[in-house]
Amino acid sequence: MDIKTRGGQFLVKETKCEDIFTPEDFNEDQIMMRDSVKEFVDKEIWPNKSRFENKDYALTEETMKKAGDLGFLSIAVPESYGGMGMGFVDTVLVCDYISGATGSFSTAFGAHTGIGTMPITLYGTEEQKQKYVPKLASGEWFGAYCLTEPGAGSDANSGKTKAVLSEDGTHYKITGGKMWISNAGFCSLFIVFARIENDKNITGFIIENDASNGISMGEEEHKLGIRASSTRQVFFNDTVVPIENMLSERGNGFKIAMNALNVGRIKLAAACLDAQRRVTSGAIKYANERIQFNTPIAQFGAIRYKLAEMATSCYAGESATYRASKDIEDRIHAREAEGTTHQEAELKGVEEYAIECSILKVAVSEDVQNCADEGIQIFGGMGFSEDTPMESAWRDARIARIYEGTNEINRMLSVGMLIKKAMKGHVDLLGPASKVQEELMGIPSFETPDYSELFAEEKEMIGKLKKAFLMVAGGAVQKYGPDLDAHQQLLMAAADMLIEIYMAESTILRTEKTSKKVSEDKIQEQIAMAKLYLYKAVDIIYLKGKESIISFAEGDEQRMMLMGLRRFTKYTNMPNIVGLREVITSKLVEKNEYCF
Repeated sequence: MDIKTRGGQFLVKETKCEDIFTPEDFNEDQIMMRDSVKEFVDKEIWPNKSRFENKDYALTEETMKKAGDLGFLSIAVPESYGGMGMGFVDTVLVCDYISGATGSFSTAFGAHTGIGTMPITLYGTEEQKQKYVPKLASGEWFGAYCLTEPGAGSDANSGKTKAVLSEDGTHYKITGGKMWISNAGFCSLFIVFARIENDKNITGFIIENDASNGISMGEEEHKLGIRASSTRQVFFNDTVVPIENMLSERGNGFKIAMNALNVGRIKLAAACLDAQRRVTSGAIKYANERIQFNTPIAQFGAIRYKLAEMATSCYAGESATYRASKDIEDRIHAREAEGTTHQEAELKGVEEYAIECSILKVAVSEDVQNCADEGIQIFGGMGFSEDTPMESAWRDARIARIYEGTNEINRMLSVGMLIKKAMKGHVDLLGPASKVQEELMGIPSFETPDYSELFAEEKEMIGKLKKAFLMVAGGAVQKYGPDLDAHQQLLMAAADMLIEIYMAESTILRTEKTSKKVSEDKIQEQIAMAKLYLYKAVDIIYLKGKESIISFAEGDEQRMMLMGLRRFTKYTNMPNIVGLREVITSKLVEKNEYCF
């Protein structure tokens, strides 16, 4: 299998900029798709923002039907089931640009195309797929996903909903309650997880929404954000499900749920990107128009700081999300070339990059919240008003840190999965970690390096940051071994180091790749954003590394590791951060929008 890197290997292998995919690499078809999605959003969603905020659930359903008519619900569905059968990057691209105007539609779209349809596409029998997927792909039917229960949130496998086989063996009766079910109010079909007898793991079922079959619902939940996303409790009381509607095998539900979440995580990251673009563009326009002290506030340093940071986090999120998307797509194609079925190829392709999916989910969901928060601040008192789009963007952004697995769970998962991959031999962490230990015992080089090429020092810095992570993670594994799971604060700090490495490297590589297509003077703003993001990443990695080291190491070991951390986070030529922000903001203010 000709794959340049496996999931998680970015940490121990140098990635060349030619080997990553960037938004600048979109082909003509992808650009046309992006533009048609933007046109749909600007025509059907953005002008109706106030209706979504006023809980117009009918509008959400109506807009979903229009999206179905245009084929946007079928991008990822194979052609044999009525879909477009497009690649993983295209799927992410549509999810990105269709999600930025309101979280209400974004949630309905994501729940339907992802966890509402995908489990059948990836795990269903041929009969199940032929029966249900074409209706879901067209928008004739909508799907919902019933996993969460009052006592089963992050611990998804602890659900109490029961499935009891009938005496004649023809059907199951499902009894239990599910909560926080997106699209419940207008869905035609549920993916429901229940436990058969005392099975260790839950089982998945496809259940058609029929009130006469023991299915009832609570009232619409009143939520902080995503207000026109239908969210209800769903109750099953001896609901009859034919045995042929079991999804995959008995006891396979937990696996289905976890793999669905992997795909959901990278798509959630994508769904936060256009929201950031729109918030940033809105803030720039307002800052250019708002006059205080006879000057547009866009000219004030305090505001320019915010605009530069907002744009930089968005640029980094784009860089990392599309890098991972193409890695997943390449993995899927490679498996298909070996003769694997599309179902198995897609499952294994996404599973391979589960670490990156968790990293993206955390990083981009937190960036969009910060972006919206600064958007409110730039608007000042007006930002707090429902008359401007900032407060709804802020409220909608808040859920992104909770669903598809909370950010706390995803932080711990990213490091936990990396260690498991190392134990399976899929990622060699031990060898590089041992070399770092040897390097710490040696004398550092005092030669003056040649940093004349673009990003020469930045790429060297990325390599050093990886060493810092390997030093900390290696020390923690040595100290706690299999009990590392119990040290959640240490795992969280290590995860922050991992996240910043991936995001910073993706941003540097994207910009370096672009620089080889156009002259450097044409992308000074992108170069500035890449350097700015790395500068901040270095500070975070130093602080989180220090916190980790002093939590598990003592005496000489602690002193040695802290000395190593300082070495691995030291710049030779520290960039002028205020100058970088000025370069970025000058372009934003001139163009009056996010323009990268």
